[in-house]
Amino acid sequence: MVRIGTRKSKLALWQANEVKAILESEGYPCCLVHIESNGDQDLNQPLYAMGIQGVFTKTLDTALLNEKIDIAVHSLKDVPTLLPKGINIKAVLSRGNPMDVLVYNPAFMGWETEASIGTGSLRRKAQWLRKNPKHQVENLRGNLQKRIEKLNNSNWSGAIFAQAGLDRLNLLQDNYEVLEWMIPAPSQGIIGIASLEKNKELNAVLDKINCAETSLCAQIERSFLNTLEGGCTAPIGAHAYCIENTLYFKGGLFSLDGTIAIVHEENTPLENTKEYGVKAAQKILNEGGKELMKQIKSQL
Repeated sequence: MVRIGTRKSKLALWQANEVKAILESEGYPCCLVHIESNGDQDLNQPLYAMGIQGVFTKTLDTALLNEKIDIAVHSLKDVPTLLPKGINIKAVLSRGNPMDVLVYNPAFMGWETEASIGTGSLRRKAQWLRKNPKHQVENLRGNLQKRIEKLNNSNWSGAIFAQAGLDRLNLLQDNYEVLEWMIPAPSQGIIGIASLEKNKELNAVLDKINCAETSLCAQIERSFLNTLEGGCTAPIGAHAYCIENTLYFKGGLFSLDGTIAIVHEENTPLENTKEYGVKAAQKILNEGGKELMKQIKSQL
């Protein structure tokens, strides 16, 4: 019996059940083990103010290291790029929609000059303010249902969400707009499966369900993030995708107020993707990114 560790939110359970169904279709019985994270317990502080990376994954890491679970299922964008010793991301499922969407307040009647938008993400806030500098951005935390409820009970014009989560829980109605111009979080829309490195037999099973294309894109986006020294709450976006034999990439580093943006965009043949995320990040660092990262860290 494979013990699958998961957070208790509806989205986390949906993702864990997706992994469970795939493993059971391969002939491996599974059960879910519910574990609450620190990020689920404190819903008032902005994520960046909580002062720790892996705020949604740390308790699952502990359960894995203590062998209370066999695997942990994560939204990969929440997983720090540096994992605890003995743990690795052994498999990812085929990626969901990576984009961000703006969900409008049901009472939305049109844009005002000083509109308010809800998000708990520094990346979304920075990019939104870059495009709409007169808008107010309000902190928005909690699971998907709570965030939608808070939006509906607010006087905000809308709030920003990851499309994949809304799709998975069938919460995407008609009152939304896909933000094609916004660079998503590294690994947004990807379900990652963490396991202990020493568990060779289970890891061989996970190898069979791993999506190679999604894994490549995740590795590039996460190495880009790691090289820029940003945790998953930093104002950094990255998106890689493959079409036939070509990799397309767009990554960006933003000041907290959105007034500065250093963006790198290019495509390259798949055979040239070794260390690609690192090289892309180094280009940004050499174009003013080092100074901007220092500025960001001093402000957080």
